[in-house]
Amino acid sequence: MSYPPPNYPPPNYPPPEDKSPAATPAFKNPDEAPGAVGSVIGVPSRPTIPLNKLAPEAALRRLELTIVRRLEGFLQGDHLGLLPGPGTDANDARIYQPGQDDVRKIDWNVTARTTVPYVRDTMADRELEVWAMLDVTPSMNWGTEGVTKRDLGIAAIATIGFLSQKQGDRFGGYIMRPDSLRRLPARSGRSALYGLLRRMLTEPFVPDHVTGSYSLAHAVDQLARTQRRRGLRVVVSDFLTPGDHELDPNVEPEWERAMRRLAVRNQVLAVEVVDKREIEFPDVGEMLIRDPETDFERYVNTGDAAARARMDAASAAQRERIRIALRRAGAGHIQLRTDRDWVADIARFVLAYRRVASMLHAPPQGVAK
Repeated sequence: MSYPPPNYPPPNYPPPEDKSPAATPAFKNPDEAPGAVGSVIGVPSRPTIPLNKLAPEAALRRLELTIVRRLEGFLQGDHLGLLPGPGTDANDARIYQPGQDDVRKIDWNVTARTTVPYVRDTMADRELEVWAMLDVTPSMNWGTEGVTKRDLGIAAIATIGFLSQKQGDRFGGYIMRPDSLRRLPARSGRSALYGLLRRMLTEPFVPDHVTGSYSLAHAVDQLARTQRRRGLRVVVSDFLTPGDHELDPNVEPEWERAMRRLAVRNQVLAVEVVDKREIEFPDVGEMLIRDPETDFERYVNTGDAAARARMDAASAAQRERIRIALRRAGAGHIQLRTDRDWVADIARFVLAYRRVASMLHAPPQGVAK
């Protein structure tokens, strides 16, 4: 949702003409307004976060996302397979180390020929392929803390990209617009990741009220159909469906079934981006609330404490419904806010994620992991 400046006049009442210097803004073009003001009264025309500040690599070197789902590929990387056994390739034999090696891995054929105990290592699946889908619909263009939700989502993708940057791992992306889904090929290496982030930052902004055939559910379904290789899937969105005013957590959102299908074969991480003023309405008097993706508009008196309490409660119920739906779908969930340090939030999530990842990503009954 988007707000005009505070004390906006009610409908059908023209604003009084005020030509005093105090009433004259410091900028003539809304697109030139700095920080939070520019994202509220004008459509963003440039990124609010520079490329070199998306994710501090030094702060992420000691962290790594926990991978609990079976991967595909035999590229020599740093991710050990989960189920090494008869179905994996055999590696070289080496001398048995007492107290360190499992006696069940002793290669008796080599041991009999050399009269020295040898163990046979197995070469498990090691390659990780990450695909991140970024929602750039009009509701993502808004932000009141100097950064838009769209750019915060790109920062989240950058942080996760650096966390998953190991030898041979590949990172690709999708950009979801209301009328199309753009694919950015998966490549390995730090330079390729920076190139992908640069293309996301320079993606043209979607104006308000632009409609199309693509919804979040359709985009997630296409991601699941086109990328059949198992790996990590990151969905970055505010998870708001235009026209959906349901607050009951027992009613499934439109995109939940698609997220559940995506999580059957892949490890899924859902990054929900929100703005502070979407969940904490300010006391700024009469204010116009409008939906950038529908024709909904309504004036609300935010000076009324009871009205603010009702809006805050409805927003909290909406976010709780999203949280429950993502948990039912079997996806990891992290909420990022424009008024907080996203790197610290993701770092805390990664550290806590190790304890619950295996339970969270357990496949449905009867489905192989």
